[in-house]
Amino acid sequence: MARVRTGVRVVGAVLATVLGASLAGCSSTGGKRAEERAKAAEAGRPAVSTPRWTFAMVTHAGDGDTFWDIVQKGAKEAAAKDNINFVYSHDDQAQQQAQFVQNAIDQKVDGIVVSLAKPEALKDVVAKAVKAGIPVITVNSGSAQSAAYGALTHIGQDETIAGEAVGSELNKRGRKKTICVLHEQGNVGHEQRCAGAKKTFSGTMENLYVEGTNMPSVQAAIQAKLQADPSVDAILTLGAPFAPTAVKAKEAAGSKAEVDTFDLNDSVARDLKSGALGFAVDQQPYLQGYQAIDLLWLYRYNADVLGGGRPVLTGPQIVTAAEAAELEEYIKRGSR
Repeated sequence: MARVRTGVRVVGAVLATVLGASLAGCSSTGGKRAEERAKAAEAGRPAVSTPRWTFAMVTHAGDGDTFWDIVQKGAKEAAAKDNINFVYSHDDQAQQQAQFVQNAIDQKVDGIVVSLAKPEALKDVVAKAVKAGIPVITVNSGSAQSAAYGALTHIGQDETIAGEAVGSELNKRGRKKTICVLHEQGNVGHEQRCAGAKKTFSGTMENLYVEGTNMPSVQAAIQAKLQADPSVDAILTLGAPFAPTAVKAKEAAGSKAEVDTFDLNDSVARDLKSGALGFAVDQQPYLQGYQAIDLLWLYRYNADVLGGGRPVLTGPQIVTAAEAAELEEYIKRGSR
């Protein structure tokens, strides 16, 4: 037995030596290169020597939507690192969004990132991009249509799974009746969120459609619903900018309903910590933007594709007061 133990020690010593050499090699090559890339990115210099490709991102964002500011931040920082000329355009009207994609095709960009909140309206133009040999990655919305439209992959959260997570969380909190506030009619992702929540929620859930471009109208609609139905004990908004409006509506109605929301921003983090909000669902928008640009660069540089034909998921993560405090520094800098 002594010999066996000695043998084990020898093998362990040999492995330690080999691993040590390997780690030393990594730290002197890969680690050094990673450090150099980080320094270059901080200085605003590209960290790669690949060509100056142009990537266009076209989203369904409305004006002033802080969620998409975070997506953009991630995309811009990946573009700076990867020596990419980044072009961003957005419109909450699907027809205009399709026109922006067509413009990118006409300009012969090297890659396109597009959100498919209203997939049918973008189907033909995405097919045109693919036919023109322009690699396309879909982001945030449209995971079910992404592969069929010819995109390399989809990056975002599965909206149905995210909704199901919300329903389960509401059950844990003992909620019995929830209104799901949809602020953009026709957005398939929003419908999937509410449907997913309804699937796992053991109580009653009703959809409330509001005019998302008019916050006073949103507040009035939620307030009226709460006044008409005092049994509502939870309000679920589908975007961070709508959470404080729901809180105001609740207070004006004299309701004790808990307000919960999808997505994070600085205001949501503060309200989580103060108790004004119960929880938020984070889908990591910074990661969506960053990964979309980085994966296009990897495809152009090395023909790499992530996902294996399935979406690359960035969420959901349920964030409560405790998690919001942990993420506070990242939220304040606009990356969560």
